[in-house]
Amino acid sequence: MTHSTPTVGIKDVAREAGVSVGTVSNVLNRPGRVSQRTRRHVEQVIARLGYVRSESARQLRAGRSRVMALLVLDMGNPFFVDLAQGAERTARDAGLAVTLCNSAQSARKEAEYLDLFAEQRVRGVLVTPADPSGRSLGDFRRHGIPYVLVDRVAGDTEGCSVSVDDVTGGALAIRHLTGAGHGSIAYVSGPPHLRQVQDRRAGALEAVSQAGLPPTALQEIPTERLDVAAGRDAGARLLGLARRPTAVFCANDLLALGVLQFMYTAGVKVPDDLAIVGYDDIEFAAAATVPLTSVRQPARAMGAMAADLLLQEAGDRADEHRHQHVVLQPELVVRGSSLPGR
Repeated sequence: MTHSTPTVGIKDVAREAGVSVGTVSNVLNRPGRVSQRTRRHVEQVIARLGYVRSESARQLRAGRSRVMALLVLDMGNPFFVDLAQGAERTARDAGLAVTLCNSAQSARKEAEYLDLFAEQRVRGVLVTPADPSGRSLGDFRRHGIPYVLVDRVAGDTEGCSVSVDDVTGGALAIRHLTGAGHGSIAYVSGPPHLRQVQDRRAGALEAVSQAGLPPTALQEIPTERLDVAAGRDAGARLLGLARRPTAVFCANDLLALGVLQFMYTAGVKVPDDLAIVGYDDIEFAAAATVPLTSVRQPARAMGAMAADLLLQEAGDRADEHRHQHVVLQPELVVRGSSLPGR
């Protein structure tokens, strides 16, 4: 039989220290109101008894949470890990923790998590939306909890956003390939409802047109997911095309790495037989068997900026806050997967 250890409460600390409950509360929450001698004495008692204050009770009294929520599309994608690191660093500097959740590109899961965040009364939410209709975020607004869109431009003035110009990013990838002499290019895309996928395709088509090529020069190979397995499947379909392209642009690096894996097993030489360009420039891109050319997104900077905007809106001067829509510029990082001889 096991016996649970009784929880030490603030009254136990006060009794052991020989002070009032109010004095213990001041030591914990307003130490400046207590003399240094008393504060040290109470802190020693707290350490000896192993007292841990109830965060839920503190939040109830203060009416404010010390937790920021981050809801991403895919925690398996290193891009979102980098983004979370940027957000966590900014939140930690402000004395907040970050709860990281994964919608897995599901509108249903997104709505469920937003409901949970509302119940927990988090300080605010950073979210990369999965619901193209925006319905779940629309419902979330009524709770009065601020949120910032990350990796997505806000379509209204209801909240802030931090994103990257994905149209420009798509154009950078295709200009690089057409500049290397490729006139037949595949675009391995992801779920069509994702704005990022749409914008990268729009930029690709724009660059195809600027190169004097017909729209048919870009063949789209859609995928239901944005992961390595979907990339391998796309690679198999790519080799089965009647008009096989000489280059491929992928909507993210995980897709590109999957294509690269399939080509390696199929005996297709990259970049001699097929040039490959990814998107995000995750850490694994440079470490691939053939280092991957990729369109770099400043993920950590995006997370940090988004968290800072959220802190501004949720802070003591929230009435002075004005919504901002920050759009960062991508950068092409050229490696061996796209240029022969590199």
